[in-house]
Amino acid sequence: MAQSPRTRTVLTLFTARDSVQCHRVRLVLAAKGVSYERVAVDEGKPPEDLTDLNASGTVPTLVDRDLVLYDTAVICEYLDERYPHPPLMPVDPLSRARLRLAMVRIEQEWLPLVATIHAGGRPADTARKRLREALVASVPLFKASKFFLNPEMSLADCLIAPLVWRLPALGVDLAREGKPIVDYGERIFRNPGFARSLTPEEKLLRE
Repeated sequence: MAQSPRTRTVLTLFTARDSVQCHRVRLVLAAKGVSYERVAVDEGKPPEDLTDLNASGTVPTLVDRDLVLYDTAVICEYLDERYPHPPLMPVDPLSRARLRLAMVRIEQEWLPLVATIHAGGRPADTARKRLREALVASVPLFKASKFFLNPEMSLADCLIAPLVWRLPALGVDLAREGKPIVDYGERIFRNPGFARSLTPEEKLLRE
């Protein structure tokens, strides 16, 4: 999947080596079976190729010919529409809206806790507790269907699965209360597409 960063294919993804949001995009691409050029970006060291395209140098940044996208949710929705098979959102508007609201909530409430844990120090302990409580409180949503609020894998799963993959490395133990979430994660982790979405650094998070 990964190619030389100097040989531009139709799709190029500038991605961090370990990031929930970057992993989210890579999982969408893997689910779609789309070939792309993966350019690994080290934190705080954006390559000139990236800053020429996106002045802020943020990742993920997706390049599709003359189109440059650097908002994660926009990238994922674009890929789902650009490569419609398999679809990663339900057909009916109500289900789509429910999943979109869930993703907004996770981005606004859960991912900042992940960032706080990564930052370390005393606030990290509080963030671990809050993240665990938020996940356990959401167990009924994980039990409602085979995937998150949906019988088929969706863009919401592409956001949630990378987070669940990181829970052991984050020091978040869901214990028996969170078993439905652990089981949910294992169903997705067994998919070959999930394995393809991982960077070498992310594979080590579970070793």
